[in-house]
Amino acid sequence: MTPLPRETIVDVLESRLSGDIVAGLHPAGSYLPPERQLAEGYGVTRTTLKHAFGRLIQAGLLETRHGIGTRVRDFVRLGGTDLLPLLVRHSPDWLDEIFEVRHSVGMLIAERAALRASAKELRELAELLEAVRAAEDADEAQLADVEVHRSLARATGNRVYVLLTNTLFNAYLPMRASFVAPFADPASAHRRLSPVVEAVLARDAESARYAADMYLTETGRMMLEGLS
Repeated sequence: MTPLPRETIVDVLESRLSGDIVAGLHPAGSYLPPERQLAEGYGVTRTTLKHAFGRLIQAGLLETRHGIGTRVRDFVRLGGTDLLPLLVRHSPDWLDEIFEVRHSVGMLIAERAALRASAKELRELAELLEAVRAAEDADEAQLADVEVHRSLARATGNRVYVLLTNTLFNAYLPMRASFVAPFADPASAHRRLSPVVEAVLARDAESARYAADMYLTETGRMMLEGLS
């Protein structure tokens, strides 16, 4: 069982404000209403509002200009991938674009891992792949699959691939129950993923790229169909 979240009023307000911004109710470049007016509109204190503003400024959605006001930042033009989890939470249409990047980056990671993985990393990959087959249920298989992909990213020797992989997973793992279809049968999940890892273990970059293409195409289709 998943514990229920314990939300504070600041959490709720932050979610409402960020949702309104992502939905375009407060367009990029526009200034928010004065704090007193906004606090009254949301039925919160100005202190609560300031705490929520602080989080959204840190997230890159807002910026404060002293003596002028709080402005909505052009997060699409200026933001980073760290915004993806928030954007997906409020606007699921970002998922198609995330899965497109998942596919193209995933193929490249598999290819690079085949070329660069150390002997230790290859052993780790083999062990993590086996954990997918040994999973007791779909959720465990899904999380084991995630760890294989994190390991592939580390095996490239490029830390940016690792961070990008983490960001993509952070964007959809909170919704992972909607993407469980490829992992409903751990044995089948293992069978789909095996060609990718086996090609990396054989240090066959071309085959690793092809296997990743096949794997990502099939699992991406299954995940998005499960969501719809």
